[in-house]
Amino acid sequence: MPGIIGRKIGMTSVYSVEGKATPCTVIEAGPCVVTQVKTSDRDGYDAIQLGFGERKEKNTPNALLGHFKKVKTTPKSNLVEFDGFEQELKAGEVVDASLFAEGDFVNISGISKGKGFQGVVKRHGFGGSETTHGQQSMRRAPGSIGAASTPGRVFKGKKMAGQTGNKRVTIENLKVLKVLADKNILVVKGSIPGAKGSTVIIEK
Repeated sequence: MPGIIGRKIGMTSVYSVEGKATPCTVIEAGPCVVTQVKTSDRDGYDAIQLGFGERKEKNTPNALLGHFKKVKTTPKSNLVEFDGFEQELKAGEVVDASLFAEGDFVNISGISKGKGFQGVVKRHGFGGSETTHGQQSMRRAPGSIGAASTPGRVFKGKKMAGQTGNKRVTIENLKVLKVLADKNILVVKGSIPGAKGSTVIIEK
């Protein structure tokens, strides 16, 4: 799917004519530079590689520096490949928020907020145990995790305590409420994964 790389600015509300408030997210969508055009003849598949965000030259590997110098652009911090662009793009061209229109539905991917090591109550919504009958410090404990001597082990995928968040999450079919192409701003209905200032991928 065609798309663009962006940055989450934050959340706000949009009011309808009737006065109804709709929560929405403001995203800086691009501008992204076409850093490579991949073709099925040369690369085995068709795709457009876009670069977004600035990166210091001293922190950029030499191989990537050469890659960016080929298209006469500054080093970029994020590189993502997209397919399905209707218009023919060439290396060095710029893709911005004008790719989208009000009323479009988009899929947005990002890295969710990390919440560290959490117990089963917060991570999986366990109810915990009763607080009566003399139980001691077991209110939020997971309880038994194993079976009997058969199978004699804990199955993979068992819901237990562990790291929560910090995973790639995709929210589908978010409606684009406003497009400010001159400022590269998208306003989409609802919330999207990631903290304020994090990088997101927006696909049509």
